[in-house]
Amino acid sequence: MNLKVIGTGSKGNAYLLETEDECLLIECGVNISAIKKALNFNLSKVSGCLVTHEHGDHAKSIREVLDVGVKVYATHGTFEGAKILFHHNAIKVNHKQIFEVGNFKVMPFNVKHDAKEPCGFLIEHAECGKTLFMTDTFYSPYVFPELNNIIIEANYCKAIMKRKLSDMQFLNDRILQSHMSIETCIDFLKINDLSKVNNIVLIHLSDTNSNEEQFKKMTESATGKTVHVASNGMTINLDKTPF
Repeated sequence: MNLKVIGTGSKGNAYLLETEDECLLIECGVNISAIKKALNFNLSKVSGCLVTHEHGDHAKSIREVLDVGVKVYATHGTFEGAKILFHHNAIKVNHKQIFEVGNFKVMPFNVKHDAKEPCGFLIEHAECGKTLFMTDTFYSPYVFPELNNIIIEANYCKAIMKRKLSDMQFLNDRILQSHMSIETCIDFLKINDLSKVNNIVLIHLSDTNSNEEQFKKMTESATGKTVHVASNGMTINLDKTPF
């Protein structure tokens, strides 16, 4: 199983979990043309698309994805926020209710963000095992057992943000109340059982309040695991076992 990063960060998020035969699109916050290109224009390979919430950097192309025949799975609040009142490919899902998308099993769970009904996803597949996808939340009240791969937001560093003098304090306040810091990310990772985890992928880093190299070293030091910092165009192996 490969994770292909189409886009990550405030300019747009979209990711593919891809096997030889099928793939799962997670988020559609980039132009539909970028999604098609990442798929080599083989839309038939897409089993479905998961969307965490309605903000443009996560759902920019939701209508186009629906219109090209891809089933989109999101909460009622997300569809409402994205102004999708009805579409035959729009599938409403509920927190903590498992559903299947091709050979993927998915469980949405609630997160803490300034959106109508945001969620994260616990995704299970024979090739990648249990993979956690969690972004745009300032913390998580949950512990997830027997994870094999973790894709998680590390948006900003509190120390970097403090050092910067900004006349955009309202924006900093919003970030603090709706996104996960590297410090909170590491705290979350440390309270989970990482014994079976092969990869930790840090996503959605802030352009101005983060440091990729520092975040990678901090997470490696705290967890002892292989850590990747996502960047556009990157492909990462997310197999269930490291060999």
